Amino acid sequence: MPLLPIPAAAGTTHDFLALGALVTRLDPGIIPFSEAGTYALHVSGGEYNVAANLSTCFGMRTAIASAMVNYPIGKRIENAVQKSGVTPYYQRFEHDGVRGPNMAIVWSDRGQGVRAPVVFYNRSNEAAQRLGPGSFDWKAIFGKTSCGTSGIRWFHSGGIFSALSPSTPELVIEAIEAAKKAGAVVSFDLNYRAKLWAVAAAEQGLSAAQASEGAAKTLRRIVSHVDVLVGNEEDLQKGLGLKGQDVEAKGKLDPSAFFGMIESVVKDFPNIKAVATTLREVHSTNRHSWSAVLWLEGKSYQAPTAELDVYDRVGGGDGFAAGLFYGLLSGKSPEEALRLGWAHGALLTTTPGDTSMVSLDQVEAFAKGGSARIQR
Repeated sequence: MPLLPIPAAAGTTHDFLALGALVTRLDPGIIPFSEAGTYALHVSGGEYNVAANLSTCFGMRTAIASAMVNYPIGKRIENAVQKSGVTPYYQRFEHDGVRGPNMAIVWSDRGQGVRAPVVFYNRSNEAAQRLGPGSFDWKAIFGKTSCGTSGIRWFHSGGIFSALSPSTPELVIEAIEAAKKAGAVVSFDLNYRAKLWAVAAAEQGLSAAQASEGAAKTLRRIVSHVDVLVGNEEDLQKGLGLKGQDVEAKGKLDPSAFFGMIESVVKDFPNIKAVATTLREVHSTNRHSWSAVLWLEGKSYQAPTAELDVYDRVGGGDGFAAGLFYGLLSGKSPEEALRLGWAHGALLTTTPGDTSMVSLDQVEAFAKGGSARIQR
């Protein structure tokens, strides 16, 4: 069955629904954390970013299902979600005034030149870790339109949320089953983060090796229900336990390692209709070569290569996913959808924060070759 997103029908509630954790990212700019005195606060989340981008840049009706804590930081996050035009479905928690539960913090400086960016987390007692099956009324959320179709056209989640606790992947599977029953397209961004899986496993008394095995087992269960998969060859190898070429032996912009693994992906997961990822070669913190690839229903596509002057690289992959999904939801050709994702991800790296500050006109112009820096 081909990948054909259900058309917007009368009464459709949302074009896109994401399930994931909302976080704050504290950003001291190019100043190292040990020397910084001020920080910019960005509201973020690997899954939420896609919903926010689709809303603010592409004008789509989007939603987020997530945990929310009733305290000032939660209110700050709620305000940002509201500003982005994303409809929230919150499982609410009360803060005890001392220990939580908390909205997670991601710390990330931008680096500069030869000094790489630094990312670390404070996800202690995170509210989103407490989410699990039964946290949301999926039947009510997905609903049915007056035409009998799903109230939501596309459902999305990812590996970051799935790594937070033993209950979060079970919630993802519950949501996917509801989405499939309702007829929505399902996408999943592997976003494999070994550090998150290792900590979650350690809390259960498991070793690093067991953490890796457990992550692959969990992600394989999820991906067996997915239509569209986002992830590079390293995600596919480490996140799904698939064998592939030595990723270090190939150029960062060489898509052969990625396309070479598609046969393994399709063999193990015949439900998968599309796999996509960005390709990035980092010359310095502020200078990247950027491309993207898409495999869709047996055919392979590659975007051009652009030389990027990077201001803030965080969120570029989510920007790519948003543009790609917009193209597919809008009935664009595979080439057009890929270029829209590639262009939006590139433009997102030119602004601060994790979500889009660019216009659809800018994305479409860049996608059509509006930059002198494109190398064809």
